[in-house]
Amino acid sequence: MAGFVGVVVSDPCLQNQFTQVELRSLKSQFLSMRVRGSGGGLKLRDLAAAMAEIKIGGDGLTETQKSSFVQESFPNLDDNVDFELFLRVYLKMQGQIGARRSSSSAFLKAATTTLLHTISESEKAAYVAHINSYLGGDGSLGRYLPIDPMTDDLFEKSKDGLLLCKLINVAVPGTIDERAINTKRVLNPWEKNENHTLCLNSAKAIGCTVVNIGTQDLAEGRPHLVLGLISQIIKIQLLADVNLKKTPQLVELVDDSKDAEELMSLPPEKILLRWMNFQLKKSSFKRLITNFSSDVKDGEAYACLLNVLAPEHSSKPSAMTVKDPLQRAKLVLEHADNMGCKRYLTPKDIVEGSPNLNLAFVAHIFQKRNGLSSQTKQISFLEAMSDDIQVSREERAFRLWINSLGISTYINNVFEDLRNGWVLLEALDKVAPRVVCWKVANKPPIKMPFRKVENCNQVVKIGKQLKFSLVNVAGNDIVQGNKKLILAFLWQLMRYNILQLLKNLRFHSHEKEITDIDIFNWANDKVKSSGRYSHMESFKDKTLSSGIFFLDLLAAVEPRVVNWSLVTNGENDEEKKMNASYIISVARKLGCSIFLLPEDILEVNQKMMLTLTASIMYWHLKRPTEDRHVELDGQNGSSSETISNSTLDDSASESSTDDNGTR
Repeated sequence: MAGFVGVVVSDPCLQNQFTQVELRSLKSQFLSMRVRGSGGGLKLRDLAAAMAEIKIGGDGLTETQKSSFVQESFPNLDDNVDFELFLRVYLKMQGQIGARRSSSSAFLKAATTTLLHTISESEKAAYVAHINSYLGGDGSLGRYLPIDPMTDDLFEKSKDGLLLCKLINVAVPGTIDERAINTKRVLNPWEKNENHTLCLNSAKAIGCTVVNIGTQDLAEGRPHLVLGLISQIIKIQLLADVNLKKTPQLVELVDDSKDAEELMSLPPEKILLRWMNFQLKKSSFKRLITNFSSDVKDGEAYACLLNVLAPEHSSKPSAMTVKDPLQRAKLVLEHADNMGCKRYLTPKDIVEGSPNLNLAFVAHIFQKRNGLSSQTKQISFLEAMSDDIQVSREERAFRLWINSLGISTYINNVFEDLRNGWVLLEALDKVAPRVVCWKVANKPPIKMPFRKVENCNQVVKIGKQLKFSLVNVAGNDIVQGNKKLILAFLWQLMRYNILQLLKNLRFHSHEKEITDIDIFNWANDKVKSSGRYSHMESFKDKTLSSGIFFLDLLAAVEPRVVNWSLVTNGENDEEKKMNASYIISVARKLGCSIFLLPEDILEVNQKMMLTLTASIMYWHLKRPTEDRHVELDGQNGSSSETISNSTLDDSASESSTDDNGTR
């Protein structure tokens, strides 16, 4: 890490507009365009067509619009395009697209991919207050806290990765086994990189979108990226209880089981809005709140909401009687303080309609006092809602994996969000580029049911082309939300992705397919060659539950990564769970992007055992080690430049695909 250089741009201002992830991807695409140009060069007049040909520049502008934009922005179209000029054109095009798009795009999707690299001081102050509050009692963070919100203290103290790892564990307890975090006072670059790798892979494992952020960005403390990641982590923490499983009292918001099923499919932000409107109805509030920005900026909805939830803490004079919006906002926050709610925003933030901070504020109010009846309605469907635990865990793993691919749609529930076929087509396009015929695909929103069936029919057709087992399966089965079928399809898609990634790393593989048995044999041979004696009979070998084999495998591929003094014998359930938790964090610390839970190891979930083993294998074969021979057929490993973010990609910094490709 100490020798990292990356893609360097002579203009520092221009360099700071991009992450290293984006620069590497754009440099590769620029070189591709230049090679295709006449005589190996590229003129400004030809740039728009060249960008359209390789699908770069986003889907917000047509080729004609791009061409007109270039002509209007640059007077001399005969100028040669170098990399820096290309970056300027690309940046301006993104600005044009951004101006056309709605500002209500999914926050989790947009947080770390924006090219508008500015930060909100209000958001920074709010998140610093959150960190100081929730991590203040952690003795190992004494030298970090409290953080000063008035300086760049937050970004400096995030540079070794420890603070971010701790924050992830506050958001979703138990995500990171803290025994795997490098915690000593002075860390070398390698140890910092391990912490950052562990942080990014764990962030993906709780649902953060980290497509355009890499370990070097965190090591440099790049403010917009660090703040974007922190905001996602905090949002996940605040919205953790906004669902029917964690808060079954939410069923009070609906009248029957059909409405309840619809409520289950909504993202937490939408449920929060529905809850807010439900409470506002009690005070005869006339307006419907549809967003956390313009609809709440006058403070009236907040004043009514707090009066419904906690009338005993109402401020004097009443916020509703005050005409000045700023003064009303101040009274609203005084009321919230009296309820014991932490402030995530200032009166100015309310008046300006800061969407992220307003969302955090409402989510915190929900956590403190949701005002729902403790007597849950007796709706039969609620009892059936506690799905098979195995189904629930698999849905979680596949959902997180799909979100890690960098597709344009953020998934909250695979059984609901995949039924129109579009997300599956996007995922297929990432896993098997150019396999989707976008000309006949129907982009959401889709009103006509038969259009959804058309999408899903193409999904099934492609699945059969990829040799998935889809006997007697039709597109309508996906539209109907057949859980068993959807999980089976997603498993085959994930497995296909795994095998293709490993195949792509095989230098001169002569297109030989990789199979499960190749992964199985590699793992056993690797452990045996390291001088250890553990062995697995299959991916459903019950002895795997102790965790010893996977710890031996991790130590075989990187001897220094396992601290054996922290390993138990795995002789009882408690010891097995400690080992399983440690295995997952150590694998992520190495660079494996995995989505299983300790319970999957304890129960020896065959699918998850395969993905874990393959992920370790992929990391090992991919790392740039001199004079290292690939153990598979004795051939040299080679990293493919075309691999995009995937379940096995060691970090988002390896992405070389354009996430804004034209559909």
